[in-house]
Amino acid sequence: MKSNKSISGITLIEILIGIVISMIMMGAMFTSYTVVNNSYSQVSDKAKISQSARNLVGMIIKDIRMAGFKYFNDTIKETNELIPIRITKALKGDFGKKCDQIEIVYGDVYFNAAKTPQYTYERFKVTYFCEKSKIVDKAKSTANNVSYINALAVYKKKEKWDNNGSKWLDPDTDLRPTGSGKDERTYSKEKVVDYVQDLVFHAIDENGNLIDASPQTFKTKKDFIYKIKTVDIALTKRSRKEFFKNNNSKQPRALRKDERDISKLLGGKADKYLRDTIIISANTRNLGLQ
Repeated sequence: MKSNKSISGITLIEILIGIVISMIMMGAMFTSYTVVNNSYSQVSDKAKISQSARNLVGMIIKDIRMAGFKYFNDTIKETNELIPIRITKALKGDFGKKCDQIEIVYGDVYFNAAKTPQYTYERFKVTYFCEKSKIVDKAKSTANNVSYINALAVYKKKEKWDNNGSKWLDPDTDLRPTGSGKDERTYSKEKVVDYVQDLVFHAIDENGNLIDASPQTFKTKKDFIYKIKTVDIALTKRSRKEFFKNNNSKQPRALRKDERDISKLLGGKADKYLRDTIIISANTRNLGLQ
């Protein structure tokens, strides 16, 4: 019986060559995937920054449009506390720790068929302000020293006016118009968005001039407040994670004010985070009706 010596096969060297070629191909595919994935992550992060910033600005715009609104038969006496818009500018020494604060006052009415009169007119005040972020910076924190990210968080608060006591009620303890239970329409400070770098408000009249809407102007120039036609809003938000490969020193300014240069707020230090600034004007449609 003859033995079959024509059986073919592959050698060990051929197997090794095949493995090496496969590894090279897999490495190339992984590199391509990493590049595409990083590009997608950057685009996604940028979109998230823009979307969350626009959501906040949209919320502020809706409240600014309500400033000064009241019902035709409203009998609540106007006082300096009920000025429709007041803006408290952040002081130079507070840049990076605080932002501009805006207070917006508008009227509402509560209807109760069992009461006489059936309509109770009300005032509400919405406040937007900033505080230092409470998000821990894991890269800089140690077991003995907790460090927080270099950013701000924007908060919102809603209060109700006590017409009898002529004061704003504590949102945590105010009662429903019926007198029983907490009034769910009001609330103490609630965080709206984090990773904010700066928030600026400018009150503008019909001629494009800047109006001082600070609390100090109300006693002598209260009528100026009712001439506000728009409120310019500038919101700068940063990415959660580092965005650039190298430090980026080109930082935006808030409404082109040099003292609000983001790089100065960071102590002149460049970093790898992406920052996006939204600038928009909100129309105060109810102030011209006063």
